[in-house]
Amino acid sequence: MTDLKGRVAVVTGASRGLGRAAAFHLAKAGAHVIAVARTQGGLEDLDDEIKAIGGEATLVPVSMTDLPALDRLGAAIFERWKKLDIFIGNAGVLGKLTPMAHLDQKVWDEVMAVNVTANYRLIRSLDPLLRLSDAGRAVFVTSGLAHKCWPYWGPYSISKAALEAMVKTYAGEIATTPARANCFSPGATRTDMRASAMPGEDPMSLPTAEEVAAQIVPMCAPDFTDNGAVYKYAPEGLFKQFAGV
Repeated sequence: MTDLKGRVAVVTGASRGLGRAAAFHLAKAGAHVIAVARTQGGLEDLDDEIKAIGGEATLVPVSMTDLPALDRLGAAIFERWKKLDIFIGNAGVLGKLTPMAHLDQKVWDEVMAVNVTANYRLIRSLDPLLRLSDAGRAVFVTSGLAHKCWPYWGPYSISKAALEAMVKTYAGEIATTPARANCFSPGATRTDMRASAMPGEDPMSLPTAEEVAAQIVPMCAPDFTDNGAVYKYAPEGLFKQFAGV
């Protein structure tokens, strides 16, 4: 089991689904989790679960579209911990499944704001802290749709392709530091987002968020030194889908 005792981790979208499961697994591995999400009730439920296993969490109820708040997050973490060891950029929205020519501007703007711009602002806010760690690790949740580009999934596919390009660029910029940045592709997972996108699918045929998120934890360890790669969940174990820088 990965030992993250004494390490500090930020997880976005931590109130439900993959983010909640990742936050729980990180806390179970010993990390102090800074759980970020817009849903206060979901964060409080997560906090109860983490306390029940003897873990610790700090709750940050904020929307990914509140960019000034994301900017302030780094300063607040520095004031208390002086560094950040782990950043999981998980928060994301699906948008609307529709032809590109029919897509409303408001939907496009929201998907890009949450899936791309928020992660850029968080990189800008948290990068100095990750560099202060002896082994800063950033993991961003992507999707196979970044490459498959299915019809009607335009905003989501495009946003994840942009995210991967951003992470690979950032990985190159930190290559000479102790920090590393990679992407994690969960695949089809039993979450509310998946259910809304695939309403006719049997959710029991999919792995749970808890099963999938467990494979993020090793990517956060100091001995995980790959950089700029995309790793994918598989029942038999984590595997590299695309090479890094």
